[in-house]
Amino acid sequence: MTHLWVRAEERANEERVGLMPEGAAALIRAGLQVTVEESPQRAIPLAGYAAAGCAVAPAGSWRAAPREAIVFGLKELPEDGTPLVHRHIMFGHAFKGQPAGRLLLERFRRGGGALYDLEYLVDDSGRRVAAFGYWAGYAGAAVALKCWTAQMRGGICGPLARYPGRPALLDDLRGEFAAQGPCPEVLVIGAMGRVGTGAGDLCDALGLTVTRWDMAETAHGGPFPEVLDHALFLNCILAGPGCPVFVPANAAAAPRRLRVIGDIACDPTSDFSPIKVYDRVTDWAAPALRVHEAPPLDVTAIDNLPSLLPVEASRDFAAQLLPHLATLERIDTGVWARARAEFDRHLATEARA
Repeated sequence: MTHLWVRAEERANEERVGLMPEGAAALIRAGLQVTVEESPQRAIPLAGYAAAGCAVAPAGSWRAAPREAIVFGLKELPEDGTPLVHRHIMFGHAFKGQPAGRLLLERFRRGGGALYDLEYLVDDSGRRVAAFGYWAGYAGAAVALKCWTAQMRGGICGPLARYPGRPALLDDLRGEFAAQGPCPEVLVIGAMGRVGTGAGDLCDALGLTVTRWDMAETAHGGPFPEVLDHALFLNCILAGPGCPVFVPANAAAAPRRLRVIGDIACDPTSDFSPIKVYDRVTDWAAPALRVHEAPPLDVTAIDNLPSLLPVEASRDFAAQLLPHLATLERIDTGVWARARAEFDRHLATEARA
């Protein structure tokens, strides 16, 4: 019997989960065994999982789970260097040359486990089967706008906290904008994708002027002086080979209207990052990184943005992923086989490096 072990997230400010109680009940009816760890921060209460028939385990006990269990989480594991013996489903951020990713691959190599990276869980056409993109875009645009309003007040954006839902987030932003002058003009690159759609919808809900770019507008490869002519720039394109540079390293000191960059794709340590004025992610405690003064330029790049709206984000993602979790008994076929092949390829590449 296939055993899916839903671990507690161990990262601060991460309240999302990739399986809802009703989804767990469906998997159990289909013949899977489901264990869900206790969690002090998960947005979805444990009682629903227990009522669905899941076994309940202490937080962090996945480390001692049966070897055949498939451990399912979202964000990264603690970087303690221990070998990883299980098969893991999660966002590994390990296939684009990231330093932490190389260490993660080495842990899998030493333990004999495997990574089924959610970013590389794709259908026959290469399209991802489940993504948090819309809510990353929505929340990422919100955080960038909070950075802008803080800057207009003469400061820098302070700590963030999760919202109970979309209406509360919009009310908060409208309150901040009420104290400001003219609203900023926003450029969204990658506007036709999931992330860009979410970012654009947030801006539309606030009545902002949005310029939407996608592949046609960026096909010439740059440079892109138009980026500097907008107060806010939201990057919604995932870094990859061939991705053009939208903000070169010298842009911070150049004449510009640009005041805030929301790097929603958030992959600054990748070799392919299109934003060259910063080199590290920001976080909930300090959302904005000031990379230039006079005039100020702030970058926000948080890699778990959807947890700002954890209930909505979890429900959406879990609904997309559930049909594929239901096929885990055939993990050597379909989307799972493609994800495993990607892992094996990168593991082999690292071994030769």
